[in-house]
Amino acid sequence: MKKEDVQNIVATPVNAPVFPAVDIFFRNREYLNIVYETDLEQLRAVVPEPLELIGNQIKFEVINMPDSTGLGSYLECGHVIPVRYNGEIGEFYLSMYVNNQAAIASGREVASFPKKYGSPKLFLDNDVLVGTLDYHSLRVAQATMGYKYYPIKEEEAKAIIGTPQFMLKQHRGYEGELIISELTRSQITDIQVKEAYRGPARLELFQHVMAPLADFPVGKIMDAQHIIADLRLGGPKKMFDYMK
Repeated sequence: MKKEDVQNIVATPVNAPVFPAVDIFFRNREYLNIVYETDLEQLRAVVPEPLELIGNQIKFEVINMPDSTGLGSYLECGHVIPVRYNGEIGEFYLSMYVNNQAAIASGREVASFPKKYGSPKLFLDNDVLVGTLDYHSLRVAQATMGYKYYPIKEEEAKAIIGTPQFMLKQHRGYEGELIISELTRSQITDIQVKEAYRGPARLELFQHVMAPLADFPVGKIMDAQHIIADLRLGGPKKMFDYMK
């Protein structure tokens, strides 16, 4: 391989990149979202300035992606927090637990998604939609929602999925020095809603040191949504540079 060819490598290993250089489109991407009230001080401890908290709510989400261009079929799960930045309402992505190596690597290296390994599941158990997260052998979260109770209008469902996403991108150099510290913004586009419902829901979180979802105890459940859509991820853009 010539020196001038190195910059054309998408990712290592050079003979089998961990993720492909493709425009990733998601078909039949399925969401289970549970929005609930939690401890305000815990939220303040993890939301970085200049983002502003807009309340004491947090969203637990499980997402099934059965048909993703270049990435195949996988699931992810985690916490997102409603915030405001320069007057715009969005969500700060705190944690994402994913069962696909290519999605973890590309999500972290190319974008700013806070992904690490976990084993989410999303399935129908008779009349109940069930979402779970296991971290290796231990259960971390279990959510249940009544199946297809109340339809959500298409425009509202698009707004839920298309909420701006704020993330923290951190990279360090060979001596441990911080070389990138940025707040980024991305937004899902090309949304085609196929089904959308809300209904009654419950959520249990279990203490785990490496998957600390239970640090945000479940208070009153404010909303639960089940949405299926085709869509495309928007690329991240730098909004704030902490090193300046």
